[in-house]
Amino acid sequence: MQVAIVGAGMAGLSCASRLVRSGHKVSLFDKGRGPGGRMSTRRMQTPLGEAHFDHGAQYFTVRDPAFMAQVARWSASGVAAPWPAAGTGAWVGVPTMNAVVKEMADQHDVSFGWHVRGLVKRDGRWFLTGDTAREERAEAGPFDAVVVSLPPEQAAAIVALHDLSLAATALAARSQPCWTGMFAFAGRVPSASDTVRDCGIIGWAARNAAKPGRKGPETWVVQASPHWSAKHIDDSAEDVARRLLHSLGEALDILMPEPVVSAAHRWRYAMSTGSNLGALWSEHSKIGVCGDWLLGPRVENAWISGRHLAAKMMASVPQEVA
Repeated sequence: MQVAIVGAGMAGLSCASRLVRSGHKVSLFDKGRGPGGRMSTRRMQTPLGEAHFDHGAQYFTVRDPAFMAQVARWSASGVAAPWPAAGTGAWVGVPTMNAVVKEMADQHDVSFGWHVRGLVKRDGRWFLTGDTAREERAEAGPFDAVVVSLPPEQAAAIVALHDLSLAATALAARSQPCWTGMFAFAGRVPSASDTVRDCGIIGWAARNAAKPGRKGPETWVVQASPHWSAKHIDDSAEDVARRLLHSLGEALDILMPEPVVSAAHRWRYAMSTGSNLGALWSEHSKIGVCGDWLLGPRVENAWISGRHLAAKMMASVPQEVA
C-alpha cells in the first residue's frame, strides 16, 4: 500500500515504522515546522544565548514490553535517559524532549509545514488537500489509505465527510487544554526544588536544566491545570504568563527574579481521557485513526496506538499482496 499519515507525532511515526518494515510506502505530513508534536521543544533567542523549553509532554513512562524495548534502543543511541526527579520510571528525550521523535522522523519521508485541510477521493484513491509554508494551496497523492494521527477534534474535522462512524467516535472524545508558561532567567532560580506538581493553578512545573543533557540559560516550564486552562482559554498569552510566573513563586515560596524571556503557549488539545479502542480502521473507506486518546494520555499509549493501527491495516491486505 501507499499510505499517507496526517500528523508526524509519536503515534503517526510509530504507525509508519511498522508499515514500512512490512514493505509499505508511507508519506507523513505535519503542519509543524519540525518533529515533536505534543513532545515539542521550543527554542528562543535570549541575551544569554538560545534557550530551550520542553513545553509539551514533560516526560514519559514505560510499561509495555515492546515500548520498553524501544526505549532501550533510544537509550543506547543516546536520545533518551531516565529522569528520577519526575518519579520512578520517568524518561526524557536528550538533549531535548523531541529528540526521540526526531530520530523516528529522520527514518521516514516527512513533509513538515504541510497543513492538511481535507481529503479528496478520485478513482478509488485518496488525495490530501491543504497548504504549505511556501504555497497557498497544495495537493498530495494518490494514496491507497490514509491515517489520521491527530487529537480527536482535529481528526473528526478531516474524516467527517468520508467516514461518519470514525468521525462520531472522535467527536465523542474530548481533549483538555493546557496553558504553558516558558521563562528564562539570568541565573539559577534560588530553590532546592526542581519540580512542582498540583499546587494552586499549577498542574506541573519543572526546571529544564534538571533534566539530563540540558544546556543553555536557566529555564522553567510551568503548565497550568486543565481546569484553570479551560477557564482561561481565551486569556491573552501575556496575562497567562504573568499569572503562571507569580504562581511559580508562590509554589516555590520565593520572590521570583525577573525573567529575561517570558512567553506562554496555549495547547487547545493537550490531554484526553482515553478509551479502550486502541486504534480505528475502516476497511470500507481505507481510513485509519490513531493517537493516545484511543488508549490514554501517555506518550507510551500514542506509540502503542500507532502500532495497533498498522497491524489492523496489514491484516486487511490480501495475503498475496502483502
